Amino acid sequence: MVNSPQILSALKQKIRDRTAVIGVVGLGYVGLPFAVEKAKVGFKVLGIEQNPEKAARVNRADNYISDVKDDDLKQVVSKGYLEATSNFERVGEMDAIVICVPTPLTKNLTPNLSYIESVTQELARKLRPGQLVSLESTTYPGTTDDVMRPVLEQISGLQQGSDFFLAHSPERVDPGNQRYTTKNTNKVVGASDPHSLEVATLFYQQTIDHVVQVSSAKAAELVKVFENTFRAVNIALANELALLCDRLDLNVWEVLDAANTKPFGIMPFYPGPGVGGHCIPLDPHYLEWKAKEYNFETHFIALAGEVNRKMPEFVREKVWRALNRIGKAPSKSQVLVMGAAYKKDIADWRESPAISIMELLLQDGVNLTYHDPFVPEIQVKGHNLVSVELTEEAIAAVDLVVIATDHSKIDYLSLIDKAQAVLDTRGATRHLSCNQEKVTLL
Repeated sequence: MVNSPQILSALKQKIRDRTAVIGVVGLGYVGLPFAVEKAKVGFKVLGIEQNPEKAARVNRADNYISDVKDDDLKQVVSKGYLEATSNFERVGEMDAIVICVPTPLTKNLTPNLSYIESVTQELARKLRPGQLVSLESTTYPGTTDDVMRPVLEQISGLQQGSDFFLAHSPERVDPGNQRYTTKNTNKVVGASDPHSLEVATLFYQQTIDHVVQVSSAKAAELVKVFENTFRAVNIALANELALLCDRLDLNVWEVLDAANTKPFGIMPFYPGPGVGGHCIPLDPHYLEWKAKEYNFETHFIALAGEVNRKMPEFVREKVWRALNRIGKAPSKSQVLVMGAAYKKDIADWRESPAISIMELLLQDGVNLTYHDPFVPEIQVKGHNLVSVELTEEAIAAVDLVVIATDHSKIDYLSLIDKAQAVLDTRGATRHLSCNQEKVTLL
């Protein structure tokens, strides 16, 4: 029987000399970039992806994540450093296992941990001494210790901190960010026993420039949800200011641009048509839900969510007003929505406010088209929509263009020149020298 110090020492040595086999569960926008980074420095990486088509694409080096360079993926796959499977049969080969699965919300805005629970049970059946398990999925404080640990210990018969090691290290991926990548974004790591924290820190230090330790997995979990709650609350403040400026007949962009010239005591946040993506619309509700367990009301979080969810309706109202100025009823108008993605220059349209706006306009009977250079087709309330080519004729044929996502590829000067009217919900046109009489800002 191998004793605990030997188990820990052996795993640390494997990590240092990079003979450790790394498992990554979930090869999406978090998992695949992480897997590629580990493979680039010489680790053997086995990816587990429940979607067999995605697993096959990885094995063909057929890239589907924009934050991964095609050449990097081809190189690590061709050298045998990265491969993927759609089952858990090879868990025993892995020395460190990183979990990057979705953590959505239910319709009632409560946490849905079904993916984490399912993966934990699969791992527990094959867990062996000397393995590290690290959860990167965003979740409420207590998930790693209270949900995962009991399952891993009971099914495997092993003990955390002596037989196996368990940590939480929240992902900090910002899709489309050209400056901060997996490698150079500071990495927070927390674990509830010193051995797990030690080995998890060493593991992440192999490919990430700076690792920040916190005292527990629960603290690491709270770090992540606070980061996104901070953004949600401040975006809501900017959105509420936009609603107020609309009543005051003031330009919210002018006010914010001027306020942000102050060299201290302020941080730029801007309004928009709503919040989207995998983090800001979801993560604060994890914290809000957990707080209720302690009879604590998170008023700021609840209010921020309420304000942000109102914004698509406000855009709809602005569309009505813009159409009214040119004598068009919504049900007899043609509207072109610019952008379907939740943020500029990416292809991800999960929780996108642009989709919510399209749904509302379709309910109003608007003849709707959209253009997005990154999203070729979408489904909106049973409607299969295909991105139209952005020709002069397509722009001139509609009554109103709504800029819902401010992609950098768009020639906004030309767009304004050819359009009859433009509603800009992102402030993309506010600094342009053009015919601003055509443009309505949020």
